[in-house]
Amino acid sequence: MTRDFEGKLAFVTGAASGIGAATSKLLAARGARVTVADINLDSAAQVASEIERDGGKASPVLIDVADPASVEDAVGRATSEGAGLDLAVNAAGITGTLTPCADFAMADWHRIVGINLTGTFLCMRAQIPAMLRKGGGAIVNVSSIMGSHALPGGSAYAASKHGVEGLTKAAALDYAKKGIRINAVAPGYVDTPMIAGRKPSVNDKIVAMHPIGRIARPEELAKVVVFLLSQDASFITGSVHLADGGFSAL
Repeated sequence: MTRDFEGKLAFVTGAASGIGAATSKLLAARGARVTVADINLDSAAQVASEIERDGGKASPVLIDVADPASVEDAVGRATSEGAGLDLAVNAAGITGTLTPCADFAMADWHRIVGINLTGTFLCMRAQIPAMLRKGGGAIVNVSSIMGSHALPGGSAYAASKHGVEGLTKAAALDYAKKGIRINAVAPGYVDTPMIAGRKPSVNDKIVAMHPIGRIARPEELAKVVVFLLSQDASFITGSVHLADGGFSAL
C-alpha cells in the first residue's frame, strides 16, 4: 500500500466506529499520524490501539462535536506541538427516531442538528486555522444520501445533512485560494452501529433501496474519503460525492 500520507497529521471525528474507524485505519496504513476523536473515549482508544498494533501511529482524544469548548480542546490537543493539521474527516453523526415534522420534540431536533450540522461547522472552525498554519490541507465531511433525498419522519436528519452539503460548498469557496480543499461524501446505508438492531423486515427494505443489492461496508466508504483527501483529488473541492449503491438513481 502506498504511504502517500507519511508525515501528515489527520484528525477524524466519529472515529470509534463505522466510517470514522475505517477511515482512521486506512489513513494510518498510508502513513498518517491519526487523532482518533470520539465521544466514546474507550472505543476511540481501542481503535487507536488496533492502529498501533498494525504498525501505524494514532492517539485517542475525547470530543463532543456539539460543544464548542470540547471541539477546540480536542483539536488543540491534536496540534499541541504547533505543527498544524493536514487532513480532517468529520464523520460524527446520529440519526434519531422517525417522527412526523409537527410532532418532532424540540430536544430531539436540537440534538440531531447540533451534532450533525453544528458539529461539522464547529469542527471545521477549529480545523481550518490549524491547516492555514501548514499552508493548506484537505477536509472531508460525511453527509448522507439524505443530504439530497428524504424519508417520511426524517425531517431533522435530512435537514442536518442537506445543511452539511451546503456548508461544505460554502466553506470550500472561502478557502479555495488558501490551499484547503473541502468536500463531502454522501453514503447510502452503511453497515455501521448507526443502523444496527433493526428488524430483518426493515433491513430487507433498506437493502431493496440499493440497486446494487446490499448496503455498503465502512471500508468502502473509507476509500472514497481517503481518495478525496489525497493528491489524486487535487482539483476537487466544493463537491459532494455519492457512494450510494445506486440509491439516487432509482
